[in-house]
Amino acid sequence: MKTTLLTVVLTTAALSGLSSSALAEQKLLPAQSELSFAAKQMGVPVSGHFKKFDANISFDAAKLATSKVTFTVDMGSATMGSAEADSALPTAPWFNVPKFPQATFTSSAFKALGGGQYELAGQLSIKGQAQPVRVPLSMTQSGAVTVATGVLPIKRLAFKIGDGDWADTSMVADDVQVKFKFALGGVGKL
Repeated sequence: MKTTLLTVVLTTAALSGLSSSALAEQKLLPAQSELSFAAKQMGVPVSGHFKKFDANISFDAAKLATSKVTFTVDMGSATMGSAEADSALPTAPWFNVPKFPQATFTSSAFKALGGGQYELAGQLSIKGQAQPVRVPLSMTQSGAVTVATGVLPIKRLAFKIGDGDWADTSMVADDVQVKFKFALGGVGKL
């Protein structure tokens, strides 16, 4: 009887450790993920992307009320593919990387819209400016990988991106499209 009780206790402990470790294994797969931005400068489309970003994920399609995500972006990893633009991005008028090295998004609620569509509410903080946002996203699964894609429109001036002379929206439009494709591992069935 003691051996059986001990076996049950050890098995239960091992299984509960497994389930919390499985939840902890949800992670962003950076090599398969992309984060880019697009705007217009003097009416001409310009775009760039971030090379470094990460996320802490706890997502369960059956328990959206307890699902959450925290996302960080290394602002110094931004590139637009030209030496001139790339040297300007980290400066104070734009991302001010020395003072604000990271941008963050912290979720407050997930909402299922049906057909693999979700809306993620949360707070986006860039350059010390925090704004509530709603992020529409699509989620699909292929094998062990879940892919979340979407576009988040933001107003750059709300985050003080392009201060001073660059605040003129005839030079650089206020509207910016942040596009993402995040490959996630360890997410359960949608």
